[in-house]
Amino acid sequence: MPESVASSSSSPTPPTPPVSLAALLAREELGLRLLAGPEDTDLHWVHTSEMGDPYPYLLGGELLLTAGVQLTDPGHYVSRVVAAGAAALGFGVAPVYDTVPPALVAACERHGLPLVEVPPPTTFTAIARAVWRLMAEARHRELRRVAQAQQGLATAAARPDPVPAVLRQLTTRLDGAWAVLLTAEGAPLATAGRSPSPETHAALARLARVVSPPPEPAPPESTGPAGSAPAAARPAPSSATDTVGDGHLAAYALAGGQRLVLAVASDRREAGDHTIAGVAVVLLSLLTTPHQGAAESARAAALVRLLLGADAGEVAPLLGADEWTVVHARPAAEATGPDPLAAAALGAALGSALVDATEEGGVRVLLAGGAPEIEPQPGWTLGVSSPVPPSELPAADLRAERAVRRAEATRSALVRDRGEAGAGLASLVTPDEARAHARVRLAPIAASPALVATLRTWLSLHGSWDRTAVALDVHRNTVRQRVGRCATLLDADLDDADVRMDLWFALRWL
Repeated sequence: MPESVASSSSSPTPPTPPVSLAALLAREELGLRLLAGPEDTDLHWVHTSEMGDPYPYLLGGELLLTAGVQLTDPGHYVSRVVAAGAAALGFGVAPVYDTVPPALVAACERHGLPLVEVPPPTTFTAIARAVWRLMAEARHRELRRVAQAQQGLATAAARPDPVPAVLRQLTTRLDGAWAVLLTAEGAPLATAGRSPSPETHAALARLARVVSPPPEPAPPESTGPAGSAPAAARPAPSSATDTVGDGHLAAYALAGGQRLVLAVASDRREAGDHTIAGVAVVLLSLLTTPHQGAAESARAAALVRLLLGADAGEVAPLLGADEWTVVHARPAAEATGPDPLAAAALGAALGSALVDATEEGGVRVLLAGGAPEIEPQPGWTLGVSSPVPPSELPAADLRAERAVRRAEATRSALVRDRGEAGAGLASLVTPDEARAHARVRLAPIAASPALVATLRTWLSLHGSWDRTAVALDVHRNTVRQRVGRCATLLDADLDDADVRMDLWFALRWL
């Protein structure tokens, strides 16, 4: 029976795909010539050594280059190189030897070790450079192949028959392999590709039990000497491989607690196959996970109704909250655009999955219920609205935006909006009227974000030049110049309290 090998076992080979010795021999500028052994050998790296016994310094898979400085016993030398696992031997015929020693050729033939003659004009460095270049080209081909496979698998997962479609796409990307999704008992749920032999079927079933073994029976209450604890069960590997004849087998455990297994049989195995199969495992795990819970289902139903034109007040009961809080956040570091991962992490920290990453790099989070528990978050500046019913969410969104602007102006980690009680006379004006007034009043400076930000910050800090300069991280003279420019463009006397109040009101709605 072939032995199963867990994928978690360590390997001395680097992640870079190997290159064929035949590809290296095909480089005419090197002038290499194969004297013994096969040319269909994979090279993982290049090593140069003039040691009489290089065995202790080899890792396996190398093209070992030598000029034979300490070559005294070719037969013993080759046996040690083979024992170390070297892939091939390159022998330079200068400056020590004029030709490759016949005894060395015979020993390599006897052991099946490829022997390459390196002509005098070719340096060992040139050979190493050629190998690294071939490896880089192979890596580029592999990455392109994996990227194309990821796109194809993702497209298949969006089809009406996602599981069979993913399996079909996987077999296509693995060059005609056979793929099967197995239950915990080994029964096939879906298959794709040409069906293998019964022997391969049986081997895949055995391999599936390696990555998804049956549950162990409960241990007896007392085993072994008194006071001794039973030995912990050894965790199963997430993947395993095997071979049957010339075929390659692999099994992968799916996540989700269903004990499902993806099993694959192929005629050959390439460097990127494991990565491509890993993408299929992730997609199949998501597709076969039990249906979402009641909370997620209600949230999805609410989203569908909103998109189809339902009123927010009608949708709110589905989400199980009478009041909502809006949080606006700005990253402490300057952002160049939306970062969905950072936004999701912030939402998780605040306890909500309702997150929106804006084009400017900010984040909006919608929280069910009140938000007294919201605390400052490292790396973020937060503005928090007061809790509102669903019908008032647009207004709460504006107040959260104003709160985060005040937080930025005062360099505070978090500012809470006081709600309508703090709006004063501004609550007597409708939002549409306020926005229209802001557009007209601030039109002369609206095209300059620097002027708008400076005026807003300067007014919020009661006309303090120094505090405004610190908040904006500019020189106080720059603040004076910008505020003076605003006064000129707006034709406003900024020493007049009524003018300041009017501009502050307009800035809140810009």
